[in-house]
Amino acid sequence: MLILGHLILLCLALPAGLACLYLFAATLLSGALPVPPRSSRTLKFDVIVPAHNEVAVIERTVASLKKIDWPPDRFRVWVVADNCSDSTAELARACGAQVLERRDAALRGKGYALQHAFRASLEEAWAQAVVVVDADAEVSMNLLEAFAARIGTGAHAVQAHYGVLNPHASWRTRLITIAKASFHIVRSRARERVAVSCGIRGNGWCVTHELLNTVPYAAFSLTEDLEYGIDIGMAGYRVAYADEAHSDADMVSGEQVARQQRQRWEGGRFQLIRGKTLPLLAAAFRQRSAICLDLALDLLVLPLSYVALNVIALIVLAAALSWWRPAYYEWLWAGVAFGAALMLYVLRGWQLSGVGAQGLLDLARAPGFLVWKVVLMLKPRKSAEWVRTDREGE
Repeated sequence: MLILGHLILLCLALPAGLACLYLFAATLLSGALPVPPRSSRTLKFDVIVPAHNEVAVIERTVASLKKIDWPPDRFRVWVVADNCSDSTAELARACGAQVLERRDAALRGKGYALQHAFRASLEEAWAQAVVVVDADAEVSMNLLEAFAARIGTGAHAVQAHYGVLNPHASWRTRLITIAKASFHIVRSRARERVAVSCGIRGNGWCVTHELLNTVPYAAFSLTEDLEYGIDIGMAGYRVAYADEAHSDADMVSGEQVARQQRQRWEGGRFQLIRGKTLPLLAAAFRQRSAICLDLALDLLVLPLSYVALNVIALIVLAAALSWWRPAYYEWLWAGVAFGAALMLYVLRGWQLSGVGAQGLLDLARAPGFLVWKVVLMLKPRKSAEWVRTDREGE
């Protein structure tokens, strides 16, 4: 019985310990990154906005892109009006964007819209790189400068910080802001510091035409951004992180819409874990690739709610068994250490999030938020189509 208890606790401690060690290392490496030298400002960009019925926000996004500090004759804004049934295309044209209208009842989704736009950009051969910005986003004026500076030093793929445009809409959006700061800033800074790939986050990313020709875009899953970032890594390229630039999008504060959005994101991530982890590990071994190894480890670190529940389960079970047999105390202390490492990671995300003291108070809601997320994942997703998320205020 004693040995069985140790085996059960080991099964709980191993995934929790590895995940917390990875996150603790990222926390230690999350200091501010140096900004590269200013670019020559000669690169040409196609800034692509995939849009599906975005009449409520497309004007704001195009206006934000038009304000980017870059020579106006060296970047174009393209809106891909994908299977739209509203006036997204007309509004985008009126704002000065070029519009690609796409209709395909069978091949639906953001991935297909991006593939369509990338092919058009490559065929015209006017630009040297493409940039992807979500239809509900606003970008920093230095976005293209940040991308160009890194391309000038040899990068072929770059990810800017993907932040939250409305962090103070509710306690939910503040928690999402903290989570994004942990996942995007803390982990991306650490990965950039050790020269591996920070991955692609879906909004505010850039790839060169050269890379698109080498690794054609063919990512159509629910998390097409992570999928293409993995494809890039397996081809031997890393995604650099532009810490000083950002593309911020609206996050929903309502429970019902947030539930649908979270199911898509995390359901897609679990699909990638099942389909990409072993190929990444095989590529890491075969190519001696630190990039592929890190991408595999990043996939294996489950969303924070699951890691936290894993640690809690370890602590509770170890405490119960320790009350029965003192020999189990070492597992209890291990669980407490893992919990402390996880807390430091979350607090570092809070510190970088900029939500202030209110966000720290909102973390008290985290236990209920964790349970809510787990319940969501027990419900199957019915469709893999591009289902437009209702925007805040609609």
